[in-house]
Amino acid sequence: MTTHDVTLGTTRLSVTDAGGGLPLVFLHAFPLNARMWAPQLTTLPEGWRGIAPDLRGLGRSPRGAAPARHVQDHARDVLALIDALAIGPVVLAGLSMGGYVAFECWRQRPSAIRGLVLADTRADADSDEARARRVAMQGTAARDGTAAVIEAMLPGLLGATTHVTDPHVAVQVRAWACEADPAGVADALEALRTRPDSRATLATITCPTLVVVGAEDTLTPPDLSRVIAEGIAGARLVTIPGAGHLANVEQPAAFTAALASWLTDTFALPDE
Repeated sequence: MTTHDVTLGTTRLSVTDAGGGLPLVFLHAFPLNARMWAPQLTTLPEGWRGIAPDLRGLGRSPRGAAPARHVQDHARDVLALIDALAIGPVVLAGLSMGGYVAFECWRQRPSAIRGLVLADTRADADSDEARARRVAMQGTAARDGTAAVIEAMLPGLLGATTHVTDPHVAVQVRAWACEADPAGVADALEALRTRPDSRATLATITCPTLVVVGAEDTLTPPDLSRVIAEGIAGARLVTIPGAGHLANVEQPAAFTAALASWLTDTFALPDE
């Protein structure tokens, strides 16, 4: 597994790359980065290549000359990365914010996408109340920094089981989040706040789709994943016991097994 920078015009993304074969691009949650996908990148099924960028302004990807303040900006970055690496079409896996970006990638260029994995995310836009919370959190980021943002988020990011049985996960998630610049966090909050409603997009998705959700996810509860799975023809829904919003981190073996099973069932690997 290696991490390197990819320059996309005036944008530079830090990208972690592992394995070889058909491309599987992982899009991380807010306010984390590609490190959250380490459990999957280190256990990729045979014949798959995992690529995980830090979205612009988060992790080790700088904000750049023009900050990304809309999911459209992040989607353009992801599609430009696919072009720069000459890896399309890809299986695109997004968790939470990564799922919102994946929806937008589909709207912008469905031909770049071989399949979708939508994990612990939702299709509806923010409510007025949720938008107000985003604005308040932007103020927290500007005033008190990224650490204060993640401290406020941690109780909801992880499931009850994780909080009780594996407190080290909270330590790790906090460390990942604190790699983000507060200004990049504020940009990402704006992208979350202004994202479009993707419910009408569901019926347009024609590629194979896996929907995954933690059984204990309180931020994007299982009922919202059921809406996504029922709205996409042929989608497979998997619920991960003992996991909250960061299902791939909290129960990595179960998440990776569900992903590997779907990949094997759905895609034929090219002959050696």
